[in-house]
Amino acid sequence: MIRPAGAADLHILEAILLEAVHWRADVPRRPVETALADPRVARYIEGWGRTGDAGFVAVGGGQPVGAAWYRLFTAGRPGYGFVDERTPELSIGVLAGARGRGVGTKLLHALLQQASAAGFRTLSLSVEPDNPAVRLYERAGFKRVGGGADAWTMVADL
Repeated sequence: MIRPAGAADLHILEAILLEAVHWRADVPRRPVETALADPRVARYIEGWGRTGDAGFVAVGGGQPVGAAWYRLFTAGRPGYGFVDERTPELSIGVLAGARGRGVGTKLLHALLQQASAAGFRTLSLSVEPDNPAVRLYERAGFKRVGGGADAWTMVADL
């Protein structure tokens, strides 16, 4: 089941943000408190529910198994996939045990529809080129517009 994310879902978004940051199984995980102490990570959820924020939570077996959200950033305080101040940046994560079951696809499509309905023309993201999610993003219409060997910025036209 996919449902809209609300202000009360901040703890879920924190956990899923940690999943997105630590997508590699062979890389040691930082505790959520340590990860969120980094302002480059925390900016993706701090003050969740502000104007321009929207998202969805995937629930399976009565528990959250994934989430996807977007928010606007400023040029003075950009996200990793920043394009401009009119393009929200996407964050998405799915718990390891729920991957490969279409959860990410459903979350991504719901978010793309929400962004379009909200009047946005594009949606951006940042992804490491060897992340298997690149294929998901490409299937959803995202195209690489920048970045280097360590991370790509991708944009989807809505």
